Formats: sequence, C-alpha cells, structure tokens
Amino acid sequence: MRNISVKIRITAWLTILMAVLAGLLLAFMMAISSIVANQTAMDQLKETVRSNVQLVNYENGSLQFDDGFSFYSGGVSILVYNQNGALMAGQVPVSFTSDETFVNGTVRTVESDDDDYYVLDFWLPSDWENGVWVRGLMEEPENSQISRNLLIVALVALPVFMILVILGSYGIAKRAFRPLDNITATASSINEARDLSRRINLPPGRDEFSQLASTFDQLFERLERSFEAEKQFTADASHELRTPVSIIKGASEYGLKYDETPEERHETLTMIHRQSVKMAELISQLLSMTRLDQGTEGAHLEKTDMGELIKSMCGEQAWDKERLILNIKDGIISEVDPILMSRLIQNLVENAFKYGKPDGHVWVSLDRKNNETVLSVKDDGIGIAPEQQDKVWQRFYQVDPSRSGEGGAGLGLSMVKQIARLHGGYMTLESENGKGSTFTLHLPEK
Repeated sequence: MRNISVKIRITAWLTILMAVLAGLLLAFMMAISSIVANQTAMDQLKETVRSNVQLVNYENGSLQFDDGFSFYSGGVSILVYNQNGALMAGQVPVSFTSDETFVNGTVRTVESDDDDYYVLDFWLPSDWENGVWVRGLMEEPENSQISRNLLIVALVALPVFMILVILGSYGIAKRAFRPLDNITATASSINEARDLSRRINLPPGRDEFSQLASTFDQLFERLERSFEAEKQFTADASHELRTPVSIIKGASEYGLKYDETPEERHETLTMIHRQSVKMAELISQLLSMTRLDQGTEGAHLEKTDMGELIKSMCGEQAWDKERLILNIKDGIISEVDPILMSRLIQNLVENAFKYGKPDGHVWVSLDRKNNETVLSVKDDGIGIAPEQQDKVWQRFYQVDPSRSGEGGAGLGLSMVKQIARLHGGYMTLESENGKGSTFTLHLPEK
C-alpha cells in the first residue's frame, strides 16, 4: 500500500466510501419503498371503501346500490354482509380464506393461507338495531417484487455510477495535488541543476499547498543565501589570506634556512606575529559578515538610549579625545541591537580617523529629523571621488590602500551597510575630494 501513490489511495478510499453510501442508500430506498407501497395500498383501500359505502342503501331489509358502485376497483374487492356475518353481495377473493371478525373503521392486516390482505370494515345502519357491514379487501403489495425491481435497477446503474465516481475522484485528486507536483518538480530540478534561484511561485492562497509552497520558497531563499554566503566566504578567505600566509611561510622558511642573529630572529617572529594577528582579525570579520549574510547573526532589538551608547562607545576606545568631537542630542531612544550598533559606530569612527588628516578632527553627531534617528560621522580627510562613492560599500574595496594600516581589509563599510539594513535603516555618503566625508545612518522610528 505504501508504494501506491496518494492520488490512487484517495481515489480508492473515495470509491469504497461511495460504494458503501450507495449500498446504504439502496437499503434505505428498499425499506422506504416497502413502507410507501404499504401506505399507498392502505390509502387506496380507505378511499375506495369510503366512496363505495356512500353508494350503498339498506332500508327495510332491501339492499340497493346507486350508480357508480363497483364491487372491484383498483385491486379492492367490496363485500356486503348482514349483521350476522352472512355474505349478501360481492365475491370473496379465492385466496382470502380467513374468517375475520368485523371491526368498524380500522385498517388491519389479515393473514390468509396464500396471501396477506388489508381489511377495512364499515357498519352501515338502517335503524337502531339493523344494518349491514361493508368490507373492503386488498391484497398486501408484494415487497419482494419491489425489491427485485430496485436490485435490477441498482445492478444496471451502480457500475456506471462507480465508474463515474472513480474517474471523478481521480480527477479531483489529480487537480488537488497539482501544486504538490509543481513543488516536487521544482525541488527535483533544483537538485539536478543545483540552481537554488528557482522558486515554485504558486499563486498566494490559504490552502495547505499554497502555504507549503510558500514555506519551500522561503527555505530555498534561505538556502541560496547560505550557499552564496559560503561561496563568498570561501572566495574572500582564499583571496585575502593568500598574502599573510605567503609572508608567514616565507619568513618561516628564511628563519629555518639561515642562521639568524637574535635581532633578525626577533624581527622574523614579530613579522609572523603581526601577520597572524591580521589573519585572525580578517577571519573574525569574514565570519561576522557571513553570519550577517546568512541571518544566523540577527538583530536583537531593544530600546536603547543612542546618546549614551555613543558616549560609552567613544569613551572605551583609545581614540584621541581631543580630535573626537561629539554633538549628541540627549533623550533619543531607538530600538537597536546594542552590540551591532556599537560595531557600526566603531567602524565608522575608525574609518574616519584612518582616512582623516593626521592632525584633523572627527565629528560624531546624533539628532532626530523627519521621524528618523540620524547618526553622522564626519572627517576632514582626503574625501572620496564621485566615481568611487558607490564602491566603498563593497567588500575589500579601499579608496587609498596605502592609508588602510596594518589591520585594514576593506570590510568595515560593507559590515556597516549590513548592520543598517538589519535595523531597517540605510546609509548615505556625502564626500568631496580633499574636504572629507560624512557617513550618515538613517534609522526610521518604530
């Protein structure tokens, strides 16, 4: 049963269900038809006897029948008996052999030797003591014949009905499972072509398959981001680690090959240590970028006093406090991740000091404008040419590599942009060659 498709199983269960319902309906119809046939016969007996009683006259011992009276009509036999039970008129059916007593106005079933009969009697008085009995006899309908007729109809109609049920059930199941076929085909094509950019793209709806397709699309999107982040990390690491690894390898080989003096050995170890620190910082930054790309390092938002966060961040760093100028508006509360926001502020300020004048200043300002929290970091350094301004957000891009320092890898602004995006904000840049740059974070109110 497990190897049979769900559509076939649903079709089978629906067919069985409809067959059971058809059987129950047939049994119900047979029972109802029997009851209806019996009730119809009784009603016909009552109507025939009542109409004929009105046409019987018995006066002074004389029995007369008006026009329209019939001793047999519609399967009902009319008999007239005197008050002693002697037959006066009419013919008793041959199969009615019962000696049934008279009961006025009550339809009852009387068992005879061969057949059963419905019997209805009416007392028709002529005076206080004398009168006649008018009896109506009707053979009880043969329900077995009705049942046989229904069974014959069922045997002819049921196979046609079941074929229609099977075809209809399979068609409904196939149509209902069409979205699942699309999901399976898309997943299979992704597996074969390894193309995670494909999507199922079912029309939006509230049914289970639409929700399943939407869940799969979200899963594919997350997998695509994860694989892209992994590819990006591999490419970045292999590219950026090549230089420090080569330096460490060359320094190690030189130290092993030549008999160095203590001063040379110290210089070699210092170089190896410096490159190791650079590699460690680079790997740490790459891992943080990858986690942000994959969404594994999300923003844990909480209400934060932005002014206090900036002051605390700037006070903890070994920046030249005389060159760092703060213009902070107090009382600005925003929902941010304090750790990620601290990293954003640190990257912006370090970048400003790095590319500013050797004795220049860095301005950090915080304000509320147009329903936004606006954080700006300004320097008076070399500035950025217009054709380079869009590139500064890219990984490993450096406007002036010669001023990046020992630890610079060109990842700071790319991380800043990602952190802003995680908070629902965005970054802007205003810069002019030789006059410095202003990086601004815009955070919408929530």
